Amino acid sequence: MAAAGGGSSVNPFLSDSEEDEPEESRPGGGGSSSSSSNDPGGPPSPQQPQEAAAAAGSPEALPGLRAAAPGDAGGGAGAGGGGAGEPPRVSMDALAAQLLRDQFLLTALELHTELLESGRELPRLRDYFSNPGNFERQSGTPPAAGGLGGLGGGVLDRAGSISTLDSLDFARYSDDGNREADERVAENEVPLQERKNYKSSPEIQEPIRPLEKRALNFLVNEFLLKNSYKLTSITFSDENHDQDFELWDDVGLNIPKPPDLLQLYRDFGNHHVTAKDVVDVSVGVEEDELEAATPILGNVPVFETTPQSIEQCLIVQKLEDQINVLNNEKWSLMEKIQKLESEIDFLKNENFAVSTVYDIAPHPSLEQVPLSVSEDNGRYLDIKSSENDNKHGNTEETSLSVSSEVDSMTSKDDTLNSVPCKEREKMSSCVPSTKATVHFDKPNRKLSGAFHQALLSFCRMSADSRLGSEVSRIADSEKSVMLMLGRCLPHIVPNVLLAKREELIPLILCTACLHPEPKERDQLLHILFNLIKRPDDEQRQMILTGCVAFARHVGPTRVEAELLPQCWEQINHKYPERRLLVAESCGALAPYLPKEIRSSLVLSMLQQMLMEDKADLVREAVIKSLGIIMGYIDDPDKYQQGFELLLSALGDPSERVVSATHQVFLPAYAAWTTELGNLQFHLIPTLLNKIEKLLREGEHGLDEHKLHMYLSALQSLIPSLFALVLQNAPFTSKAKLQGEVPQIEVTRFPRPVSPLQDVATILGSREQLAVLLQLYDHQLEHEGTTGWETLLWVVNQLLPRLIEIVGKINVASTACVHEFSRFFWRLCRTFGKIFTNTKVKPQFQEILRLSEENIDSVAGNGVLTKATVPIYATGVLTCYIQEEDRKLLVGFLEDVMTMLSLSHAPLDSLKASFVELGANPAYHELLLTVLWYGVVHTSALVRCTAARMFELLVKGVHETLVAQRVVPALITLSSDPEISVRIATIPAFGTIMETVTQRELLERVKMQLASFLEDPQYQDQHSLHTEIIKTFGRVGPNAEPRFRDEFVIPHLHKLALVNNQQSVDSKRLDIATHLFEAYSALSCCFISEDLMVNHFLPGLKCLRTDMEHLSPEHEVILSSMIKECEQKVENKTVQEPQGSMSIAASLVSEDTKTKFLNKMGQLTTSGAMLANVFQRKK
Repeated sequence: MAAAGGGSSVNPFLSDSEEDEPEESRPGGGGSSSSSSNDPGGPPSPQQPQEAAAAAGSPEALPGLRAAAPGDAGGGAGAGGGGAGEPPRVSMDALAAQLLRDQFLLTALELHTELLESGRELPRLRDYFSNPGNFERQSGTPPAAGGLGGLGGGVLDRAGSISTLDSLDFARYSDDGNREADERVAENEVPLQERKNYKSSPEIQEPIRPLEKRALNFLVNEFLLKNSYKLTSITFSDENHDQDFELWDDVGLNIPKPPDLLQLYRDFGNHHVTAKDVVDVSVGVEEDELEAATPILGNVPVFETTPQSIEQCLIVQKLEDQINVLNNEKWSLMEKIQKLESEIDFLKNENFAVSTVYDIAPHPSLEQVPLSVSEDNGRYLDIKSSENDNKHGNTEETSLSVSSEVDSMTSKDDTLNSVPCKEREKMSSCVPSTKATVHFDKPNRKLSGAFHQALLSFCRMSADSRLGSEVSRIADSEKSVMLMLGRCLPHIVPNVLLAKREELIPLILCTACLHPEPKERDQLLHILFNLIKRPDDEQRQMILTGCVAFARHVGPTRVEAELLPQCWEQINHKYPERRLLVAESCGALAPYLPKEIRSSLVLSMLQQMLMEDKADLVREAVIKSLGIIMGYIDDPDKYQQGFELLLSALGDPSERVVSATHQVFLPAYAAWTTELGNLQFHLIPTLLNKIEKLLREGEHGLDEHKLHMYLSALQSLIPSLFALVLQNAPFTSKAKLQGEVPQIEVTRFPRPVSPLQDVATILGSREQLAVLLQLYDHQLEHEGTTGWETLLWVVNQLLPRLIEIVGKINVASTACVHEFSRFFWRLCRTFGKIFTNTKVKPQFQEILRLSEENIDSVAGNGVLTKATVPIYATGVLTCYIQEEDRKLLVGFLEDVMTMLSLSHAPLDSLKASFVELGANPAYHELLLTVLWYGVVHTSALVRCTAARMFELLVKGVHETLVAQRVVPALITLSSDPEISVRIATIPAFGTIMETVTQRELLERVKMQLASFLEDPQYQDQHSLHTEIIKTFGRVGPNAEPRFRDEFVIPHLHKLALVNNQQSVDSKRLDIATHLFEAYSALSCCFISEDLMVNHFLPGLKCLRTDMEHLSPEHEVILSSMIKECEQKVENKTVQEPQGSMSIAASLVSEDTKTKFLNKMGQLTTSGAMLANVFQRKK
């Protein structure tokens, strides 16, 4: 380096002992002959500081290639060049560099403090004083003089650095920057005053610097991922949302990634590091400020090795560094050539005067010239002053060199921009160039250029602002346009109305696709996902469409690196619309992601959202995305995780989520299960096991919700199971689409819940399904199931197990009966009529064994009283409704009614069948046919059962059928010789009174009930009176008011009077108890004053007379009821002159009703407590 005058360059990173030596003893220390800055033989180095030329005539030779000449005097020629005339003004940065070179550290620190206080911080001073490595020294032997040969002559000293991650002593510092024992040795070697300065600096006392923190964060996250701490890594990433843990370059250090934490830990204490001169790369010191013979070791760990191997490593490292320097130089020179050619093109055009028009600033200094450090590569038509650039040529040269330097560091891989200009024009001929075609007329005037310049300065234009800078230069290539959009869009988006921001989506996406800078792309995608505060459905669809287009264009690697992090950032966003966008994005991007990411990261994200998100809409979108993921996943290890997610989704409290599970997730998961061969060996058997476990544990209370969950899942698997049967059939190889394809009946299959449950979709096409169905029916009808393993599993294992489960269901549970009925109905309809008739029905018939011999059989009666009967009747026999099928159903129900009646068995199974079938009007005629069979049956037991079944059927049957079929049958039964049959018709008559509105029908029923009450032959029929009173209590509150007032209440009064004369206490108490329940129900109805006085109150008093002797606790309640009814009548009488029904009277009525209902809820309490309950407050 030059050693004379003001041009002396002292490396501030040398140890104290090395600085005291004469420069001749150092490698290259004054033996190199330097040329002036104008020497054409030495092109300027791209890494030379801009201000160095102003400070001194520093050499321009390529760094790292200066030869050491031990006997040279010191190259003083370069120093004298600046002595003539007035010395130029030195910039602050050059002054700071000089102070650091001369080791005037206190002066430099004072300058740094002054600049900080005035708000003009210099990056050079800031970086120097924030780097502890600049103040640490270790003793050592200086390297021998010489070039490459000097590497083996001695041991190189090195200075440690906290922030330089390629330091091999990285692990010897704690995370907070405190020194260990090694630090004390180095600290003692630093001069006292310098150490005080180091410790007193506020910046140096920071516990951890941003670059250090980001580097350590990266290494910690890498360690967590490698050791399967995935959740911890996710949390860690969330807490450091401003850092991209996928890219080491995001840390901000211009060094390779260091070894992982484990390697650093294992290397701890094993380093035998040779002393050498080191500079912290984060400071940004230029290449020519380092000694030529001080190679950087990088990240090569040094173990117990021989001196020869160390020497070889150093030589290799030095050569690699020189290669990098030369490559940088080559790239920068090629860029410079390119820009110079561009300038030549401009200058050749003699009429090109636009830059003169736009040049406003008269003398811009070097610091005012905006330096483009993005990847512009000079490919802009810069319409700033060219004259001014000519006057200040050094400014243009500096700008070009800086641009070249930046481009050489950031765009080495951009081959298009690295080739010469003429070749690039050939490659991108599609872009029309206007450089040589634009001409402007020059005026025929003799004004000076300065006058023109001053004249045009009155045009009010500005290129100093950000926007002015963008406006003042026009892009002339696609890349330049992308760069301009990347800079401008972040400023445009916030100023666009929220309702119209989706119009920016194409622009953002195109820029994000084509922009060369990863950070700019990340910013644009961040803008895309945050474009709208709460995007609605249409806006989310637009964003998703754009994301898919982006993914198709850039490929899986960039989708993983750029789009997924945006999703991850918003997984816990406070707005559900944003989380909804994340959930939908995971599904939309699934086809374009690497497969290992689909089955790991994306699956984990969706699982987390399914478990934690409280919004139903978000979980619904998660389920749909999980279904899409299941269609692309191919890692068998994730099968169990998918099954657990399926169970969680089926058990979700939201109906929307469960519906989405059946529509998307379950069919997709079933398709994957089928490919793995687990459908019939794991998925279906596991669900059956869970149903059986529920039935075993639910003897005292079945969890019907879970039963519905598992059974509905089985029902959704039926199409997949049938498709598997067809795919594994013996005839599959014969199925060829040739000639005319047979048509499939519209009603052949049940309507699928979603297209994914359509058998044609599962198999591929409706034509393929039609061919397979034709062969399927032929095979079942003529050739059987021999060798058909999948179908044999259905027949021999699945069906028997299902029928066994059906036998364990509580027949009184209407919901369970309905669920299993629907399941068998879909199963039989899917597998077809031949399968149902030949495989399903025989197995049910074998179990039920409907024959006369089994009437007294305990086993037979046991099966007939279970849920097997209604499920077989409503789930299997109703699948097909042709005449023979209807006859089979009618015969089955007649047989069941006969056998249950004759064996005196409970009728619950028959009632369940009637309730389930009665819900469908299509079966009303059929059920009436079955009941008429019972009406005309020879056995009174069967006729009695038929009479009781009418009560269940009347509520759902149309009034026309009631009038034509039901009432005639009931009147026939009401005149039956057997009194039990007549009594059995009373509930059905009562139900007609409750539901029918036709007056003629009501009169006929009223006459029949009156005959039961007034005919002398029924006066002593205790069971008939009991049935009538129960029926009145049940239907009275809902019956027609006229029927209630004229018939029900008066007859209850008569029955209460008759019961007072009953001599048998047991019968008297039985009648009194039923009367009490009837009066309790009717007391909530509106009763007129006359009816209250003439019938209701007298009836209650008669009933109280019975209860005084038979049930004192009921007598207390009755007394309270009588008192309140009397008070109600009195209030009505008082209010009569003011109105028949005043507000006060209505309030008293409501108060009485409320109090009575509350008292009825206390009937389970003891008689002593009842007296207190109904005692009025004084």
